[in-house]
Amino acid sequence: MSATFQAPKGVPEYLPPASAEFLAVRRAQTRPAELAGYGYVELPVFEDTALYARGVGESTDVVSKEMYTFEDRGGRSLSLRPEGTAGVMRSVIEHNLHRGQLPVKIWYAGPFFRAERPQKGRYRQLQQVGVEAIGSDDPRLDAEVITMADQGFRACGLTRYQLLLTSLGCATCRPPYRQLLQQFLDGLDLDDATRQRAALNPLRVLDDKRDSVQAQLVDAPLMADHLCTACVEHYERVRHFLRVAGVSWDEAPRMVRGLDYYTRTTFEFVHPLLGAQSAIGGGGRYDGLMSSLGGPELSGIGYGLGTDRTLLAREAEGLAPLASPAVSVFVVPLGPGTGDMAVEVLGRLRAAGVACTSSFGARGLKGAMKAADRSGARWAVIIGEDELAGGTLQVKDLADGTQASMTPDEMVDSIAAQSGDRKKEGTH
Repeated sequence: MSATFQAPKGVPEYLPPASAEFLAVRRAQTRPAELAGYGYVELPVFEDTALYARGVGESTDVVSKEMYTFEDRGGRSLSLRPEGTAGVMRSVIEHNLHRGQLPVKIWYAGPFFRAERPQKGRYRQLQQVGVEAIGSDDPRLDAEVITMADQGFRACGLTRYQLLLTSLGCATCRPPYRQLLQQFLDGLDLDDATRQRAALNPLRVLDDKRDSVQAQLVDAPLMADHLCTACVEHYERVRHFLRVAGVSWDEAPRMVRGLDYYTRTTFEFVHPLLGAQSAIGGGGRYDGLMSSLGGPELSGIGYGLGTDRTLLAREAEGLAPLASPAVSVFVVPLGPGTGDMAVEVLGRLRAAGVACTSSFGARGLKGAMKAADRSGARWAVIIGEDELAGGTLQVKDLADGTQASMTPDEMVDSIAAQSGDRKKEGTH
């Protein structure tokens, strides 16, 4: 007997009925972008490896350690997407979206891939919702993007998360700060691998999680203390608009996110109940990214929200399910000749926008009603031989146990009105 197959390690699966909660969380996270006029884009799940090396940064752990990279039959080096922004920028440049109305405002959702050591909240296939706004350096756009992320988490019912905010400077003030930080790091007791990382991007060292390194960084110079006048003014305006929007945050001058392209406004959402994997989303401005990938000198800002970790955060807060039951009506045909009526009833309910299903096979009333209860449906529609002869249906409210005889028209009208989601029926 051959061994059974299992999903790859570090890849979470969402199966019914729990998958309904996954979909509900993702819808809640995408809705703010839709309401703000962002258009959807479907991206490739793999790209040219050089796109990520140049766009994300060779000094990052994402590129140097975590990408799934392979060679195709033509000898090309490709990588499964570890994040979304570089692919979006490639797509915007390739299809000339930046030559239309600015800013280009788009959103996307789906799986991303990182070859990490799997643990709760850290997966090799992770699910994210992302937005990108490209073509404006207006601080109000920064505030809009951050506010949308905040609204997405609030729509998921979360209340105990924290928004961390800082500015990472620009092409004017970053180089002198980088030199200052490099001089400081040169005087520390660091291993060779850390010194090599510092040579590529000294800010990466600030993100080192080891206590032995962090203890030496207490007096490290901070970017927030060395911003140029333009960056100070930009950051002040961003915070002003966040106050107007009613979004609260905590200053995080030591925050360094895991991607090299961030400039100016940078932010992260963390949840204290998730332990080491506390980040549930984040993003920032990336003013030099498009030009580094061969496009024009246009600024942009975006974020990625972790759908997997949002689910874990909801679980940690003990929140009630977001998802409604999969179906509202369970149709029960009993006896010979009732199958035709069941098919007609299911079709009419679905045309009215009511989710419904049915029992199948030669199941008796008792077994069918047990299945109806397990389905989570609010109503059971029972079709027996007597009902078939009289042109009626028995409609049972599974919440309070009441039951009434109705014609098919009356049943559809009653249930569609109570479900609050009736759509115009087609022609029958």
